[in-house]
Amino acid sequence: MSVVINEVSDRILTVTINRPDKLNALNPEVMEGLAAAFESARGDEAVGAVILTGAGEKAFIAGADVTIFRTFTPVSARAFARKGQALLDTIETLGKPVIAAVNGFALGGGCEVALACTLRVASKTARLGQPEVNLGIIPGYGGSQRLPRLVGKGRALEMLLTGDMVSADEAWRIGLVNRVVEPAELLPASREILKKILAKAPVAIRCVLDAVNAGLDMPFAVAEDHEATLFGLCVATDDMKEGVSAFLEKRPAKFTGK
Repeated sequence: MSVVINEVSDRILTVTINRPDKLNALNPEVMEGLAAAFESARGDEAVGAVILTGAGEKAFIAGADVTIFRTFTPVSARAFARKGQALLDTIETLGKPVIAAVNGFALGGGCEVALACTLRVASKTARLGQPEVNLGIIPGYGGSQRLPRLVGKGRALEMLLTGDMVSADEAWRIGLVNRVVEPAELLPASREILKKILAKAPVAIRCVLDAVNAGLDMPFAVAEDHEATLFGLCVATDDMKEGVSAFLEKRPAKFTGK
């Protein structure tokens, strides 16, 4: 039985971590399956967007397989963290929108995976947190960096220092998730968001993702220059001409990605 299931429909790839009996905890096999799925999605023209979720109703990803921690040395632990960071960087910089459909516990590495996604849609039953301090460690997959960038330094430090979980509604209040929906609506709501995005100009979508993701790590003046360059690239596309013409002619645009 595959621990990562991939299904494509209407240009949306749904990636499901399939270890419900282990609350979809991350282990080397899951990490390898996710890496393969996202690397394949990057170059697949049939895939315009991705939904990442967990099997069952209890967990998105309940964290890492903690038993491996007993075997770590400082060197092997750093390598473990860097390998996970590389995977999450791949998700974040895919060039295509990725929604984390959070269907239950998203803790530790699971919360970090959700943070690397473009958007997060949570079931009302979801619980999110970075409880690493309870194990005497800190996040290793970028959580200490992405969380404050998303919710602000103060709220991030409270979560990181207490190790407390937050409810779906609290996660929405602090900006950790974009929407909270009934459990039965989690995947349909995620698909509706992606369908709306996929109806827009593909080059512009890629450029928005690039402008935001790259710009957050640049000095403001450099980020503005990067934005201006991407704006210039968009102006050279057929999609820009079509979008402007459709707007002026009061009709829906028909974008081609060129």
